[in-house]
Amino acid sequence: MTHFQPPPLLRNAHVQSLLASTRLRRLRIGNRARKLEAASREVLVECRDGTRLIGEYAEQSGENRGLVILIHGWEGSSKSTYMLSSGSALFEAGYNVFRLNQRDHGPSHHLNKELFTSTRLTDALGAVEWIQTTFPHERNYLAGFSLGGNFSLRVAANCRDHAIRLDQVAAICPVLNPVNTMEALDSGWWLYEKYFVRKWKRSLRTKLKHFPELGYEKDLLTLKSLREMNQFFVPRFTSFKDANTYLLAYAIIGDALSHLEAPCHIIAAQDDPICGAEDLPNLAKAPNLTVESTAHGGHCGYVSNYRLDSWVDKRLLELFNNN
Repeated sequence: MTHFQPPPLLRNAHVQSLLASTRLRRLRIGNRARKLEAASREVLVECRDGTRLIGEYAEQSGENRGLVILIHGWEGSSKSTYMLSSGSALFEAGYNVFRLNQRDHGPSHHLNKELFTSTRLTDALGAVEWIQTTFPHERNYLAGFSLGGNFSLRVAANCRDHAIRLDQVAAICPVLNPVNTMEALDSGWWLYEKYFVRKWKRSLRTKLKHFPELGYEKDLLTLKSLREMNQFFVPRFTSFKDANTYLLAYAIIGDALSHLEAPCHIIAAQDDPICGAEDLPNLAKAPNLTVESTAHGGHCGYVSNYRLDSWVDKRLLELFNNN
C-alpha cells in the first residue's frame, strides 16, 4: 500500500484542497483526460422510477478489467477535474469507466422537474442498477468523491433490493455528518462557502430556465449564505420540516453503514477543512468497512508532488486491482 506523503510546501490543507481543481491541475491531466473523453459517449440513464440522468461511458476496445462507476461531489460533474483525473487513470489501466452526473448536475437540469437533494438515494441506486444492467461486467466497482462518496457508501448499504453487484467501493473524503460539514462551511474560510453559494445559485437559475413554475426566482436574489438557502429550500422543496432534520437524514454515522453489502474503503484526511475527520470514530464498526485516515490531503486534494500528480488515482488502482 502506498502512503500519502506530500512535500512540505504541499502539506497545507487549503493548498491541497484548492490545487486539486486549479487550471494547473487540469493542464497536468490534459493528455490522459482527452483520451478518456475521446473514448466516452454520452448516455441517458433511465431509472425504473422514471428518473433520468446523464453519464459518460468510456469502453475499452478490447478486454477490460471491469466497470468503474464514478460519482462526483456536490455541484461537481462528470467533467470535474478529479473525475477526469481518476477516470483517465482507471481507463488507462484497462477499466471501463462510467462517469455519472447526479440530478441537476452537468447538463441534466432539464430531465427531472424535482430539485436535486442529497437525500435522493433512489437516484443513485436506480442509476447504478441501470448502468450495471445495461453494461454488464463480471467485475464491478464504485467510487465517489465528497458527497459522491457519501452516496456511494449509502448505495453499498442499501442495494439489497436492487440488481446491483459491487466488488469494491471507495469513498474519498466523504460527507460523514452533514450538520458538521455545513457548520464547517458556515464558520470556516469564507472562500469555500462563497464557492458553493455561487455554484448552487447558478444551478438553481439553470433549473428555472427549464421549470419556471418552481417560482423561487425572486427569493433567490435575497439569499446570501448556505444557511439561508437551506432554511428556504428545505421546508418548501423537500419532505423535511427544517434544514437540520434534512442534513441528518443523509448522515452516515451511527448505524447507517452497519449492513454494507460490499467491501467499502474510506479515504479521509485529518486536515479536511470541509468534511472533517472528527466523525470517523462515529462510523459503524462494520466488517465490510475499512478507513484509511491520512494526516494531510485537504478536501479531495491528495496532490502528491510538485508535478501535481494525484495520489488518489494510484490508490484507487491499488484497491480495485486487488479485488
